[in-house]
Amino acid sequence: LTGVLDDCLCDIESIDDFNTFKIFPKIQKLQERDYFRYYKVNLKRPCPFWADDGHCSIKDCHVEPCPESKIPVGIKAGSANKYSKAANNSKELEDCEQANKLGAVNSTLSNQSKEAFIDWARYDDSQDHFCELDDERSPDAQYVDLLLNPERYTGYKGPSAWRVWNSIYEENCFKPRSVYRPLNPLAPSRGGDDGESFYTWLEGLCLEKRVFYKLISGLHASINLHLCANYLLEETWGKPRWGPNVKEFTRRFDPAETKGEGPRRLKNLYFLYLIELRALSKVAPYFERAVVDLYTGNGHEDAESKALLLDIFRDTKSFHMHFDEKSMFAGDKKGAKSLKEEFRLHFKNISRIMDCVGCDKCRLWGKLQTQGLGTALKILFSEKEIQSLPENSPSKGFQLTRQEIVALINAFGRLSTSIKELQNFKVLLQQTR
Repeated sequence: LTGVLDDCLCDIESIDDFNTFKIFPKIQKLQERDYFRYYKVNLKRPCPFWADDGHCSIKDCHVEPCPESKIPVGIKAGSANKYSKAANNSKELEDCEQANKLGAVNSTLSNQSKEAFIDWARYDDSQDHFCELDDERSPDAQYVDLLLNPERYTGYKGPSAWRVWNSIYEENCFKPRSVYRPLNPLAPSRGGDDGESFYTWLEGLCLEKRVFYKLISGLHASINLHLCANYLLEETWGKPRWGPNVKEFTRRFDPAETKGEGPRRLKNLYFLYLIELRALSKVAPYFERAVVDLYTGNGHEDAESKALLLDIFRDTKSFHMHFDEKSMFAGDKKGAKSLKEEFRLHFKNISRIMDCVGCDKCRLWGKLQTQGLGTALKILFSEKEIQSLPENSPSKGFQLTRQEIVALINAFGRLSTSIKELQNFKVLLQQTR
């Protein structure tokens, strides 16, 4: 995969170098900080579009909150899911470990963290959101530690998973039903149709709607890459071994196995990376103001988190081949406004479809990455409002909730990881040839 991307003047090699040497190490560090590692999510909302066909019963999909009373002090304070030998003697701990085995969503929190969340909530202010707000307000919503619940292959696949993506592409990408998306196992067979009619249709769309499709395709490619890179390779004596699965990667992305579709998907991943990178550089003035504090209650850590975030913004601004969104969302004010509303409603619908994902681990990361992209779009649609922010008073006209900030950074962190994993797969493929 090389060369220039469509719809922007940027080449893949430049993005690879920029991501590997500048962005990836810093964004990894930022995601480990308290402000960015806790995400509030409601995993209990029923699917609003079709009768729930049962949740994934595989243990890696499972969410098993550990009761607060059973969490030993050492684990409450610990940032990693490790246990000391001495603590291992307690029965409660075994219950907790059982719940955390492989991939159960670990929602354990200390009292100190809870107090910090109440403070964070005060900073949050509802605005023109691209995603459903139920996750922030519902009594069923719980905070999840993202570091204890990494995104990886859970075994959730087949008709249920395909139905979710199918619904996203068919109903929310401005696509007429007569045009078939390539390699969609849910669509009726079209004989010799290799999907070229789809691309003819796509090229005929206005730039904004073409971009919308590419963003969703890029998100799909990114999620697939994470699953290939963090695959359950074997489980011996209850000890799972996760790692890259070259065969799975080839099945999903090799041109020969995907009728040329794989490279297109990966190009859309790069395109999505550029869009979210652009959003980060555009939102920098919002965070550069002294009035914005990444508040957790720990002054020293908060200052360090903000310094690291501003350092990442400096890097994003230094990238010399940004996507030029002036070509989008431009036009007359009225047209731009109605297009923004159309984008917003389509996106909100996609965030609701995420409640139909049967695997809780997949649902968690699907919701987070969808909200991150929705936040990036909100930023790109709000450039004028960001430029006119007051320096020393809370924002009027443009506001990000803590939830949106956490989603934005973690979603971009996932894209950065995808591009890094793609480099790893290139090396692994060369070794296997």
